Parts: sequence; C-alpha cells; structure tokens
Amino acid sequence: MNTTMILHHYDNSPYAEKIRLMFGLTKAHWYSLVSPVQPPRPNLDPLTGGYRRIPVAQIGADIFCDSALITREIAAMMQCPALDPTLIEAEATALMDKAEKEVFFAAIGAVAPMRLLGTMLLAFGPLGMYRFVKDRAGLLKGGTVRPPQGGDAKVVLDSFLASLESRLEQCAWVGGDAASVADFATYHPLWLYVNCNRRPLKAGPKVEEWYRRVADMGYGQREEITQDKAFGAARESDPRALPASVDNAPVPIGAAVEVGPSDYGVLPVAGSLAAITEDRIILARDTAEFGLLHVHFPRAGYSLFQK
Repeated sequence: MNTTMILHHYDNSPYAEKIRLMFGLTKAHWYSLVSPVQPPRPNLDPLTGGYRRIPVAQIGADIFCDSALITREIAAMMQCPALDPTLIEAEATALMDKAEKEVFFAAIGAVAPMRLLGTMLLAFGPLGMYRFVKDRAGLLKGGTVRPPQGGDAKVVLDSFLASLESRLEQCAWVGGDAASVADFATYHPLWLYVNCNRRPLKAGPKVEEWYRRVADMGYGQREEITQDKAFGAARESDPRALPASVDNAPVPIGAAVEVGPSDYGVLPVAGSLAAITEDRIILARDTAEFGLLHVHFPRAGYSLFQK
C-alpha cells in the first residue's frame, strides 16, 4: 500500500474528477478515501496540517496538495508524458489556463439561481445546504478570486465553449491527436456546470462528442480503503528522499514557515521548509501520530512566509 497513491476526495469534487479521469487514462490502481465535503476532515487534516482544499493525494508519508501537483505525480508514477503540462502546445495550454481559472468559477455562476438552489437542496438537504453555502463563502475570503455571476458568467462559459469547439474542429483531442492533461483540465469545469445544472451539456457537436469520450474513460482500478489504513501507511513509512533545492531559495531551508494558496482557501499550513525547487515547496511536519511527514505544494499560486 505504501507505494500506491491514496486519493482523499469526495465524489462531487470537480478537481477530484479531473484526477480520477487521469487514473482512467493510465489504467492505474489507486486507493480511494472519501472525505467530507467541507471541514473538518478527520481523515485528512492530521496529515496535511489543515490544508483546506480537495483533493489531496498520499503516498506513504508524502502528502501532495493541489491537483496540479498531483497531476505531475501521476505522470511520473505511471510514466505518462501525456499528463505533463509542459509538453502541451500553446493553443491547448491557453484553453487549460482559461478553464482552470475564470471558467471554473463561471461554471457555477452560469447556472440559474433557482436551479442551483434545487441542486444543493437535493444534495445536502436544508441544513446541509446552509452549512455548505456558508463554508464556500468563507473559502473565498482573503483570496484573489472574484467569481463572475449571472450574465457575466454565461458570457465567459459561452465564449469558452466556442473556443473549445474551434479547437476540436482542428484535432480529435484538446491537446492534439491523443488524450492528455489538456482534456481533463478543460473538461472538469464543464462537468461541474453539468452537475450543478442537472442537464446534459448543450454545446457544439464536437464539444458534446468529446465530452462523452472523456467521461467514458472511467476511473481506472478504484479501491476503497479506511482512514485507519491511510493513517497506517503514513505511520509505517518514511518520506521519500528530498530533491535538491534551488540556490536562490526565498527562505532558508529548515526555517519555520507557512504555505497556503493565494487565490482561495488561503488557510496556511505550518512546518519547516524541507526543500524548494523550481516548481514545488516541501514542508516537513514532525507529528506525534505519524512521525515525520512531508507535505508538497506547487509554487505557482501559493504563498510562502517565514514565521
């Protein structure tokens, strides 16, 4: 178990859907540990030190935060260059960036308010819906994201669908002739929109056909596990060897630091700086329950502060 990836997620998480489909592409065997939709998350908080967002991946005593970093881990683990975003051509990369940012937030704002209300009531019930809305409102506090609403959100979504249709008229997949990370990055905000709207996607014929093909990839070999097994994997493992750090690290290695997202869900995680590379920050957390854990974050979109 200690070398098999554990995904801490919940089934309605769009970013987790992106990762699950990557397991489908690579036909990976992976462990699933379903988390609560909102904090507290007793299966996860002790491992991360309070990281707010989902999904989180775990391999033994190494904890990986943010779907961008998890993608890189799957690409390396499964030796799948198609999941390396640095190998995607410029037009597809532009679509990915748009999907991951304004389109993701427009996907909810573009749903008619009463339709969205009905979706949340069906999913959570009245009290659960109140808690969910309150939690998600707090998620944006202190961050840089300002989601578009109503007509503005619909304009963003429609413009993106038109660009995606044009791209798919040129090639079978967003990234070219074969499925890649570009497809999952552009798919998951549309999947969120479809789920919130509770209706099939209405788009151009190329987009609708592509959307079905991505969904049909499935999730690979998913195996459910318990919290005890995930905690045991952390307790019984040592973190993997650290990569070499950059020479111009903004904070000294070994310093007490905090790391957190800068766009939303900005609650920081505290630890000591174990390593910092061109694209990754690794915190060391010495815990009573598990011993030493290494918590990995991408550098892009994250803030690092010395305490």
